[in-house]
Amino acid sequence: MPGSRKLGRASDHRMAMLRGLVTYLLENGRIETTVTRAKEVRSMAEKMITIAKEPTLTAKRRVLAFVTKEDVVKKLFDEIAPEYRDRNGGYTRIIRTGQRRGDAAEMCILELVKEDEKAKKPGAKSAGRTGRFGRASRAKKTEETPAAAAPAEEEAEAVETTVEAVEAVEAAPAEPEEATAEE
Repeated sequence: MPGSRKLGRASDHRMAMLRGLVTYLLENGRIETTVTRAKEVRSMAEKMITIAKEPTLTAKRRVLAFVTKEDVVKKLFDEIAPEYRDRNGGYTRIIRTGQRRGDAAEMCILELVKEDEKAKKPGAKSAGRTGRFGRASRAKKTEETPAAAAPAEEEAEAVETTVEAVEAVEAAPAEPEEATAEE
């Protein structure tokens, strides 16, 4: 349940930390933090984006009550929220990066999802989901479609042409180097 993690802080300190992290995320588009903090920040940031999708005075006042910088609120209403106008939730993603040196806390990058990433290029093959330890899931693998095979054939032809050009250059007789006079 969002908002139930104490994060080892008193409630006022915890709220100030979350407000700062949400403000920084909306300002810069990504932050690096621990996984538990990221899960809390994700919940709060998505609420702020959802509120900002409706550009009313009440919505601006609600966001200003939480976000600590006025220019970030302006950016949220003018740039960020319109990007997600047709999207219902899922505005952020958490990418785990491993453990932090020193205390081995699980670290991650929390970033705003770009709308152009949602609509992938046609014919592009997705990397697929990986499990917790980086292994591919055991889900049934899909075969390539003919539309995806056509660009692969063009790429293979380009590679063959490049290989032939390199072989031609290597097969050409080497030009004799100019003799330098040691006089």
